[in-house]
Amino acid sequence: MTLIDISPLIDADIAVWPGDTPYVRTINTDMAAGENLTLSDIRSTVHVGAHADAPSHYVATGQDIASRSLDYYIGPCVVLHVDGVRGRRIYPDDIRGKDVAPRVLLHTGTFPDPRSWNDDFASLSPELVDSLHERGVITIGIDTPSVDPMDSKALEAHQALARHDMANLEGLVLDGVAEGRYELIALPLRLAGADGSPVRAVLRTLV
Repeated sequence: MTLIDISPLIDADIAVWPGDTPYVRTINTDMAAGENLTLSDIRSTVHVGAHADAPSHYVATGQDIASRSLDYYIGPCVVLHVDGVRGRRIYPDDIRGKDVAPRVLLHTGTFPDPRSWNDDFASLSPELVDSLHERGVITIGIDTPSVDPMDSKALEAHQALARHDMANLEGLVLDGVAEGRYELIALPLRLAGADGSPVRAVLRTLV
């Protein structure tokens, strides 16, 4: 079995949603400056890099990330390649004939550089969320900053996830990952009250 890291490197250059809090690491003591140890702190949106949204991010009475079941974020998954979807939502027809697993990760290639923001990334249609729920899917991941389009205020895909008590992962890096079945491990931090959390998302091959 092999581990495949599907998380972007988080540093000062990583792109965050326009207007959100950028990632900053501050060194408070430094062995390079003669201190006996190095200590640092970070300031960042909780939606930095590969991350999980909590329902409280898009539903006023939704759970915080610390209250979410870890079952959403670990277990059998499938990576699906979806082509020709830049700048639009993904519909059930876009994955017609493809097998699914309880956790589905979508490779769209529409947000190719985590350090360079582009607005025309692919997103999910509510119809796709509904269809995947009917097929037993509990978590949907995508290689873009959001499951909804950049200009969406109604957050239709997020609301569809909420209706079905499904989870999402955003900001994944799936370049070079073959379509197929894996084990997903992408556990969020247990942040009390938080509307999301960064994850260290990895895939484990099954053979």
